[in-house]
Amino acid sequence: MSDYQMGPIESRFADIIWQNEPISSTELAKRSEEMFKWKKSTTYTVLKRLCDKGIFQNQKGTVTSLISRQELYAVQSERFVEENFDGSLPAFLAAFTARKSLSPDEVAQLRRMVAEYEEV
Repeated sequence: MSDYQMGPIESRFADIIWQNEPISSTELAKRSEEMFKWKKSTTYTVLKRLCDKGIFQNQKGTVTSLISRQELYAVQSERFVEENFDGSLPAFLAAFTARKSLSPDEVAQLRRMVAEYEEV
């Protein structure tokens, strides 16, 4: 599996691509300069790093994604639970709710998700 890890700035940069793809590398550099105050070379360095990770591709100056935002965060979440909770979703939820209460809406959503899973 590729290394889909991204820091907060890389995630914001990636969102520019996902929200505007396909986007030209020139337009991406303009938006990065406006949003992050980056030079063109910084944009291309970060883009290359994310392309090397298999998240995006830059073909003839047109940048597109190889993996959707939802897929990326699903992989990252899965990896986090595997590495930190031995793959146990209940252990993760127990740790998460030890310091943060779930709202009634969140509890209802979780119940619906479990019910849908049981139906499959």
